[in-house]
Amino acid sequence: MNDYDVPAGTDVLRVFCGPDGRHGNALGVVRDGRHYPDDLSRQALARKLGFSETVFVDDPERGVVDIRTPELRLPFAGHPLVGTAWLLDLEVLELPVGDVTARCDGEFTWITARPEWAPPRALERYASVAEVEALTGPPPGEGWLYVWAWEDEAAGRVRARAFPRRGDGIDEDEATGAAAMLLSAELGRALNITQGRGSQILTAPAPDGTMEVGGRVLLEYAS
Repeated sequence: MNDYDVPAGTDVLRVFCGPDGRHGNALGVVRDGRHYPDDLSRQALARKLGFSETVFVDDPERGVVDIRTPELRLPFAGHPLVGTAWLLDLEVLELPVGDVTARCDGEFTWITARPEWAPPRALERYASVAEVEALTGPPPGEGWLYVWAWEDEAAGRVRARAFPRRGDGIDEDEATGAAAMLLSAELGRALNITQGRGSQILTAPAPDGTMEVGGRVLLEYAS
């Protein structure tokens, strides 16, 4: 377990872990958002922690949460919601875009949301898994980029990597639920995605246009 430098009341999770319990995207969860009452204090903590996202819980009973990157507030994000739902055992999370439902199914925690709630991402298909894995950093350009290739198209298995390219110190995002939703919606099918160093994200489209996104969550550090 890493010795994280986090203030009291902040837990660190790993979301979308691989089958062996490794990898996953680190997430900071501030259990009582009242300790950071304004925008400046929340962004300052998110920058200090340096995770791709940090969640401030404003009402644990209703599931009201505030999601921050090191530089800005997000109306929706996948791995922060999966992680927070798991940590607080929530069935509903209230966001500016709408309510997100959550459920646990064995080792996986799932959220149900609408793909259009996800911030825009460029989805770029590569010809092979080897090309995706050969990248040593973000490809040239600006704006959020999700690169992917079929590992086994018949089985819906995808290899992917994510590059925010927003200049906030996060060169690569280890596991990205929102981008997985968008890719699953574009392809119109359920996916089993291996992202980053070995994180796993599962998706499942529903007939009403919503999308389930699920994965494993582990508590890395409790303060």
